[in-house]
Amino acid sequence: MDKPQFFEDIQSKINKAIENSPAKDIEKNVKAMLSQGFSKLDLVTREEFDIQAQVLAKTRAKLEELEARVAELEARQKAS
Repeated sequence: MDKPQFFEDIQSKINKAIENSPAKDIEKNVKAMLSQGFSKLDLVTREEFDIQAQVLAKTRAKLEELEARVAELEARQKAS
């Protein structure tokens, strides 16, 4: 038996042992508790965060453009 196959067999046996042990139930319970806790925190996904960051960047650019236009209009008004 070659080494990679040996390790794959060991890993398979360990996975089977864990599936048939209370550790699997503990893992499921911990994941459920964490999911429930995270849902109460009202977190956003990375995708939602990235979208909002893009919206914010566009809004900032538009604000800077509008500020420049207002400054130009004020300058024209003072000149006249």
